[in-house]
Amino acid sequence: MKLYHGSIAIVNVPQILTPDPKRTVDFGRGFYTTTDLGQASRWAKIRQNQNQQSGFVSVFEAPDNLLQTPELKILKFGSASREWLDFVMQNRNTPDFKHDYDLVAGPVANDRVYTTLALYESELLDVAETINRLKTCKLVNQVLFHSAKSLRYLTFVEAKDLPFIKAGGG
Repeated sequence: MKLYHGSIAIVNVPQILTPDPKRTVDFGRGFYTTTDLGQASRWAKIRQNQNQQSGFVSVFEAPDNLLQTPELKILKFGSASREWLDFVMQNRNTPDFKHDYDLVAGPVANDRVYTTLALYESELLDVAETINRLKTCKLVNQVLFHSAKSLRYLTFVEAKDLPFIKAGGG
């Protein structure tokens, strides 16, 4: 299976990273990938704009049966569910929250999803309405590599350059 990672650097040796305290992440510390090249490109472009420099999509190969690997402790969310929502909220709102999964796979909380999650956090939506709204979103996936053991299943293939273009064309 092909997995992609968007960044402002070529990542040929992935590492488990602790996120910047100002950033909220869905599944906690680790190395984030996706099977969606467009999503990885969007991640890289966000970082490009923040840092005013070029971005890259690093491409990896992983076994097709990665999410069924018996040697790894794996948490999979097939869709935006109550369990997914609880897990994402724990990671976003509890600074010292830790889990012991090697891999976590499930939907990405994109901009539209962030809005729904913010309404839920503010208690303007209940769980049922939050899940109902999330089901109407087109959710792409993410695969978090949370342990050094899980990273051994990734093989770097190549990096795609996404040149930085300043607003206004120059």
